[in-house]
Amino acid sequence: MATASTASRITRKIGIAVKKAASRNKGWYDLHMAAASGAIAQRLPLVDLVAEIRDARIPLSSENELLRDFPALSKRIVVMNKIDLADQTQVKGWMRYFEQQNCIPYGVNSHNKDSVKGLLNFIQAQVRGLCKANHHASETITIMLVGIPNVGKSALANSLHQMGRISAAEKGRLKHATVSPQPGETKDISSFKQYNGVFHAQHLNLQIGSHPNIYLLDTPGILPRMVHDAELCSKLVLTGGGAIRDGLIEHKELARYFLTILNLSDQYKKWAKFSTNEDRLLSFIEHKVEDSICSKLEMRQKKQHMMDHTQDLIVNEVRGTIFDTISCFDGNIDLEEDMIKLIEAELVAFREAFRVPQGLGEYVYNRVVSVKLLDLYRTGRLGHYTLDTLPQTLHHPL
Repeated sequence: MATASTASRITRKIGIAVKKAASRNKGWYDLHMAAASGAIAQRLPLVDLVAEIRDARIPLSSENELLRDFPALSKRIVVMNKIDLADQTQVKGWMRYFEQQNCIPYGVNSHNKDSVKGLLNFIQAQVRGLCKANHHASETITIMLVGIPNVGKSALANSLHQMGRISAAEKGRLKHATVSPQPGETKDISSFKQYNGVFHAQHLNLQIGSHPNIYLLDTPGILPRMVHDAELCSKLVLTGGGAIRDGLIEHKELARYFLTILNLSDQYKKWAKFSTNEDRLLSFIEHKVEDSICSKLEMRQKKQHMMDHTQDLIVNEVRGTIFDTISCFDGNIDLEEDMIKLIEAELVAFREAFRVPQGLGEYVYNRVVSVKLLDLYRTGRLGHYTLDTLPQTLHHPL
């Protein structure tokens, strides 16, 4: 069985499990999302420009399918957010792909001010070009931000607004979109308010430029009523995007999916410098000795620090554990059975690397390790990955 097939089979299994769980839990498409879809569709023909926000790790899978219903939609901007978490060697290829699809691509890291500033300048330049080409006489240009849930639309809207507003005097009058940490839960949408279950367009209040005045319309994240592609489901859950929450599937299954991707990459080879088992054992003994001479308060603080899986010491031990486990594995990861054996060996080895207390039971062990592992993946601490494959031919509709 080929390597690609091994990854695909594991991915599909997880996606099928997600779809089954979603069907038992009334799925992810609720009345809020249905109403928002209608409001967005009604408003789309009236705006001057559309900026679709996608997740750079899944440039195709994070497409907002609602836009497919508007084939006559003028040229739009495709903003690939979270570019810092994607495989940098593939970014240029995706930019070319979207250009060939008659889109205007741009990559951004919404957590980096310089990156957001670059996006603001880019949008303002596009608007000036649009006005010049169309002899636009209006003093106001509206741009609608669309995307699936949790790709960072509202965070970007707020950041662009903060940087682009005309004067400090407007700060108290202009509202912001309220960002929720949960997928699909953006509230107080700047251009949509709900009355009796129906969303209505309101005053545009996210200004990002002047001469002409440029306003952003932030919109709720939308997913299709049904996601038929099992692999797409898996990608949405793994990246933490979409409205598909982790709770629909065991964390261990998601961890297995990520480890499949990591094990098939060359990322682990970069962590050879963290691989010395003897050094990690010595470090562990030294911490034990230090603990014995610390006060109770110091011991408690040190223990809390050592339990924090985001600390560099822990992250590097996890990286070293991955390198050691893969390097010592004598199976054939092109075979699904051997890949699963490697993953199980890694999950067991992570218990020590993550300092998981003993005596928790197998289920708790797996959950604790998996949650910590997924967090490190989603924050880019265990490498940068693009899960979608760049199309070789331009057949994918946008």
